[in-house]
Parts: sequence; C-alpha cells; structure tokens
Amino acid sequence: MLDRYLPDEFESKWRARWQDTDLFLTQEIEGRPKFYALDFFPYPSGAGLSVGHCRNYIPTDAIARMKRMQGYNVLHPMGFDAFGLPAENEAIKRKRHPAGMIDDYAANYRRQMDLVGIGYDWSRTFKSSDPDYYRWTQWI
Repeated sequence: MLDRYLPDEFESKWRARWQDTDLFLTQEIEGRPKFYALDFFPYPSGAGLSVGHCRNYIPTDAIARMKRMQGYNVLHPMGFDAFGLPAENEAIKRKRHPAGMIDDYAANYRRQMDLVGIGYDWSRTFKSSDPDYYRWTQWI
C-alpha cells in the first residue's frame, strides 16, 4: 500500500484503462434492459467547468455506473449547447469566430470532464451548432 496518495499517477492509470477498454461505450447486448442517463448540455462559452457543473454531472455518472454494474445497456452521452447568446457573446468578447471558439471550448470541457473521471460515451457527442444536428431541430 502506498504511503501517500499520488493523484497524477493513480488517476491517469485508471483513466487510461477506461479509455483503452472503451468502458463507457454504449453496449447494445440483446436481452439486457436499457438505461438512458442524460445530463444538461453545457454552453461552451466560458473558460471551463465550474463546481456547479460537477455538482450535476457526478451524481448522474454514479447512477450510470451503478446501472452498468447491474447489467443494463447504458447510454450516457454528452453534448454541447453551442447555439444562442452565451456563445455569441463570448465570441464577440474574445474577437473570435464562434465556430473555432466553440470547438476549442468544447475540447477543453471534454478534457476537464475526463480529468474528473466522468464516464461519457464520447462516440455519441455533438454540438448543437453542427449542421448534422440542427438540421433536425429546424426541419419542418
């Protein structure tokens, strides 16, 4: 047993294991019940996550992990609500094009969520500013 807790060493080891084994990738095993865990999608319009984000995301992650251990096919996606005034105002403030800024901010949010250890299925991520997404929300 270690004399001290070394977070960089310990946590990076387990994050790598989770990533290498696709632990949080949604399984579609026939005969298993399904569970959909949904968090609110953050606005990628700031420097990064706050304690308030974590207060919401960590309990949902714990429930999704529990359901996975109970044998459920768990879908726990994450996306970014990139349309609207928060992103537009941040782009104006930073004198950046919104598309590039949103990509950078979303990447930073994901990096921070990974560091916290939240288990999302990143293969199903999206930004509401992606044409493949909003064409369905604006289709009549």
